[in-house]
Amino acid sequence: MANKTYAVFGLGRYGTAVAKELANNGAEVLAVDIDEERVNNAITEIPYCKCADVTDPEVLKQLDISNIDVVIISMATDLEASVMSTLLCKEMGVKTVISKCSSEMNSKILSKVGADKVIFPEQESGIRLAKNLLSSGFVDILEITNDVSMVELEVRPEWENKSLLELDLRKKYSINIVSIIENGKASVNIDPETPLKKSMRLIVIADTSKLRKLK
Repeated sequence: MANKTYAVFGLGRYGTAVAKELANNGAEVLAVDIDEERVNNAITEIPYCKCADVTDPEVLKQLDISNIDVVIISMATDLEASVMSTLLCKEMGVKTVISKCSSEMNSKILSKVGADKVIFPEQESGIRLAKNLLSSGFVDILEITNDVSMVELEVRPEWENKSLLELDLRKKYSINIVSIIENGKASVNIDPETPLKKSMRLIVIADTSKLRKLK
């Protein structure tokens, strides 16, 4: 399966962090900002940078946005631009649009015009968002240190109806399961002989370098 493609609109501190993290991990990412100075500052670390107005539908067509899998709109201080670019991206068929916002009211507006996810920068860093986008199959990922991460993941089809004892995930993937979530409740008293269900979520701690084995 082909790797996902990304676009980041707005190269402030948050947008730049997202774009850099994606690019550093080998993802194909297009970064766009209307400010030429910001584009010039970012281009050394993000290969595909464009100076353009993302509220112009003709510009988005030229950028071939309809063929981008995920667009991150990081222009929270300019609600009008955020709304317009969110709306245009969804109209052009972008599957996932993630819009950054600065208030609950702005969040409601962006959701109304089609944003699939709304991000509050004080709650989720740009680097964490990028890691979540890159970690296909993970529900959430939180970097504890530079080397260790806590990950929430779904029970995979091949794990269903098998116990942790049978699966031996620690040996196979070098992960430590610290909790199982079921029906909204987390339990740390894990019975290794209990069969896993599709409805469960696993909370694991692992070396960040080993997480690729889980993809």
